[in-house]
Amino acid sequence: MKNNRKPNKLINAASPYLLQHAYNPVDWNPNRARREDKPVLVSIGYSACHWCHVMEHESFENENIAEIMNRNFICIKVDREERPDVDSIYMDAVHALGINGGWPLNVFTTPDQKPFYGGTYFPPERWRLLLENINNAWNNDKENIIESADSLTEAISGIDDKEYAAAEGIRPDIAGLSRIADGLTPHFDKFYGGITGAPKFPMPSIWHFLLKSGSILKDDGILNHVEHTLDAMSAGGINDQLGGGFSRYSVDERWFAPHFEKMLYDNGQMLSLYSDAWRFFKKDEYKKTVYRTAEFILRELQSPESGFYSALDADSEGVEGKFYVWRYDEITNTAGEDAGIFINYYNISEKGNWEHGNNIIHRDIPLNGASRKFGMSESELSGLLNRVEQKLFSARSKRIRPGLDDKIIAGWNGLVLKGLCDAYNAFNDDLFLNAAVKNALFIKNRMIKDGRLYRSYKNDVPYTHGTLEDYALVIQGFISLYQTDFDESWLNEAEILCRYVLAHFADAENSLLYFTDINSEKLITRKKEIFDNVIPSSNSVMATNFYLMGRLLSDNTYIDISDRMLRDISVLLETGLQFMSNWAGLYFYRSCPTAEIAICGPELKNFKTEIEKEWIPNKVTAGSIKMSSLPLLNNRFPDNGATKIYICFDNTCGLPADTVKEALSRIKSL
Repeated sequence: MKNNRKPNKLINAASPYLLQHAYNPVDWNPNRARREDKPVLVSIGYSACHWCHVMEHESFENENIAEIMNRNFICIKVDREERPDVDSIYMDAVHALGINGGWPLNVFTTPDQKPFYGGTYFPPERWRLLLENINNAWNNDKENIIESADSLTEAISGIDDKEYAAAEGIRPDIAGLSRIADGLTPHFDKFYGGITGAPKFPMPSIWHFLLKSGSILKDDGILNHVEHTLDAMSAGGINDQLGGGFSRYSVDERWFAPHFEKMLYDNGQMLSLYSDAWRFFKKDEYKKTVYRTAEFILRELQSPESGFYSALDADSEGVEGKFYVWRYDEITNTAGEDAGIFINYYNISEKGNWEHGNNIIHRDIPLNGASRKFGMSESELSGLLNRVEQKLFSARSKRIRPGLDDKIIAGWNGLVLKGLCDAYNAFNDDLFLNAAVKNALFIKNRMIKDGRLYRSYKNDVPYTHGTLEDYALVIQGFISLYQTDFDESWLNEAEILCRYVLAHFADAENSLLYFTDINSEKLITRKKEIFDNVIPSSNSVMATNFYLMGRLLSDNTYIDISDRMLRDISVLLETGLQFMSNWAGLYFYRSCPTAEIAICGPELKNFKTEIEKEWIPNKVTAGSIKMSSLPLLNNRFPDNGATKIYICFDNTCGLPADTVKEALSRIKSL
């Protein structure tokens, strides 16, 4: 039916989500708002959103409903991934109305963008009734609507970050770190792992913070729960057991049934989390999880230019999860003689372990326990499972695939860049470093133009001005890459972007940074992103970047900025840690000495590899095989051609170490 319609204005969009609506009978046309005095409908979603597709099919493709929308409203479609600034404002408005947020997000505003009502998914008849009621109210009670919109706009604009500021400067210490970490323990789901309740999101920054703090505090209770959670996530249906890659969340508390969309930002962070977890716990399963996740990203989300696409849809053939689930006989017929052990290990049922007789592949016992159960060695069982997994993966590859959101988002690429660096540092495999360098070059050459970072890229064109999230996560990626391959150009790129952030995102009255560039489109309010969520907040990432840059460049100006930002949110750290976990990671850096490791000489790569085998959660690393002007490296090259390792803590250095063993001994003693 779409093919018989004329396209609307969205036909010229780059966003796959907007293009999905290009043949709706709804006149998605923001330009009408400039000449017509009608209420505005801002409808926000994203390509991989299941319920966004449902509402489009039920309502936005309905000719009668579209006629009501076109006659009475200015209708604007927004991809939340392209415009998180718009999404954030109207999500806050819905929350201020006492309504649970989510997507699709549908908000009604005055012609000057001020919201007065909104909600999420509406079934078609409820949507039709809502449209008629709002139209009647606009025609008969416009003054009250405008008054309500003014009040709601004032409410969402008046969230003052200064109210969080501590009266006195924060002095992080080990005792404070212990209190903060302990603040999460009442929320632990001790049976299934993670945080209690459902749905369950991976929330990598929580487990990353607890892994680091638990290891420093030597808190077995915290470390055991981190391990339990990572085990459960890697074994659950939320982790694609055949093709790798984590889904956005689990709808249940067991990590069993995923909401099948796969987001780039989740998987980039999971690379970092499981790489660091492997370095601490040394569990083979974590290494397998890293490799499977990386293989998924490189196979299914990497563009020919080495950028990474945004997401895979939850749906294929209009059915959520159809690409990933299995009938019992499909598995037995494909697996052949190995089917019995496979279906036992992965909990496959003849009746199906999920909806409509389908099975989600997942496991609930580790490989060593299963090998004893089946009377096989671990290597024998692993070989059998791998054979069947490859057969099923090959068969699955012939199915109709989920939709691909092929726009490239700078900040999310920054998360994968860091994840690839962390994987390389853990496993010393050039697969990861080569992909990281190619991705960093793509960001530098394609997404930075005239000194400005762009958020989105598609069809050889960068578009949409970068948000603070994009700058923060790309800077984080460049800092990580410098500490991985010691190419100083990445540190230089990071500093250029840091200076841009301070010039274009700063608030003259407060240390915390605005989410939008001062030169970006002016919206009804200019907001700040403070709270960590599935993606760490842009302010917490940027504050951490400033701290690391200060250490790497021996520049206390950056460290002072970071400390002020941490101080200004410190009252929240002990009251809302579930949404402050990346801030807590910065507190971790400041509560115990940061090791400044400088490796100088021809054995740089070998020494670096040996150091990275050890778990050192609080460090920065610089290195070079030749003379360098970087403060951590300047005048530190021995005349005899030997390689030296310099260890400093808080600008205090000891004599250089000649061996990695000696250097590690000094670090561990402090």
